[in-house]
Amino acid sequence: MNSIIAHRQSPNRTMHGAISGFVLLTILLLNAGLFSAAAQTNPQNVVPQFTAVDRPLDSGHALDLAWEAPAEDPTAPNVAGYRLYRADQADGPFEAIREELFPPTDGTFQDRHDKHIGGHKVEAGHTYYYRLAAVTEDGQEYLSPTVACIPKASLFNPTKTTPLIAVLLYVVILVSMIQLARRGRELFIRRLAGIDALDEAVGRATEMGKPVLYLCGMLDLGEVSTIAAINILSGVAKKVGQYQSRLLMPCRDPMVMTVSQEVVKEAYMSIGRPEAFQADDIFYTTYDQFPYVASVDGIMFRERPATNIYMGYYYAESLILAETGAMSGAIQIAGTDAITQLPFFVVACDYTIIGEELYAASAYISRDPKLVGSIKGQDYMKFVLAMCLILGIVCAMILHYAPEASFFQAFLDFF
Repeated sequence: MNSIIAHRQSPNRTMHGAISGFVLLTILLLNAGLFSAAAQTNPQNVVPQFTAVDRPLDSGHALDLAWEAPAEDPTAPNVAGYRLYRADQADGPFEAIREELFPPTDGTFQDRHDKHIGGHKVEAGHTYYYRLAAVTEDGQEYLSPTVACIPKASLFNPTKTTPLIAVLLYVVILVSMIQLARRGRELFIRRLAGIDALDEAVGRATEMGKPVLYLCGMLDLGEVSTIAAINILSGVAKKVGQYQSRLLMPCRDPMVMTVSQEVVKEAYMSIGRPEAFQADDIFYTTYDQFPYVASVDGIMFRERPATNIYMGYYYAESLILAETGAMSGAIQIAGTDAITQLPFFVVACDYTIIGEELYAASAYISRDPKLVGSIKGQDYMKFVLAMCLILGIVCAMILHYAPEASFFQAFLDFF
């Protein structure tokens, strides 16, 4: 009897065990989120397609990141935006590049060397790992797979071939002209009326027994116009020493004053009159603009120089200086590359050196082979560029009437 009862109860026990197992499995699946609303959504409908590539033709200090938003899916949760993470190792830790969310649309981001975000900066040859997170409105994040990228430096940028050829051609022309000048070849430089008038101006000061006033402009020693003015100063100092006159030079910058003293001292020594150098005649006044101009105007009225020479870069004080010098009756020679100040010098001065003539003047005076060769090299390179420009215009005109002329199109594409 007991065996019969046991036999009858065994199917029920089996059924109860199956039901219990099914319930337990359902609970586990629910806890795992497989039957939740979010779990029913395909992650591909939330996380965008994300890529990271090396930026081409650069120094290896930039990476281009891009993502494409997935197609709209009514069953997917609403995405508030995207957050970008970066790490130096594959297993992290990942750190957000910025706290603000990117818009939930297609987007790009350039991770560069100069973006020191979170202590990171992109260096060539290092591997960087990125992940893009889709952030829903309730704050939940869906992460993309990890994308690794290595920035690489490009040795040559093919798009810069034409400038490279131009630079190499210029170097060849420049070195050739300097070598010709060093070998004694007489290279022609157009006469500059303002420089030719220096002999007359210094001679007039000597005859009248009055000094020559020289200014190097308003900029410091790191500017090209100031360096050109100091180069011209050397030639002027030699003429002043030969004519046994006096050179006055109030300076606005202490460094310019120190260098000018050495230049004038060397110029006097080169002509065999080192005793003519007076360090006190080259002095510092003040760095402030208009107080400096006021001090120079005072020197003009007290010392009454017979010749005023303004070289270098000037601002609004150009007219004040030139007008005061004209009122004192001095011969005035000005040279500047400040285009806006040229009209004032042209009106108030006897001779004006315009623009690039300021740089050529030092070579014209000193006849230094390096300076003369540099001037001639620049002139020849300008001629080459002008011819290329003319050829380009001709090719464009031909293509306008004959579009099938592929040779001319290739010429334009090259340049």
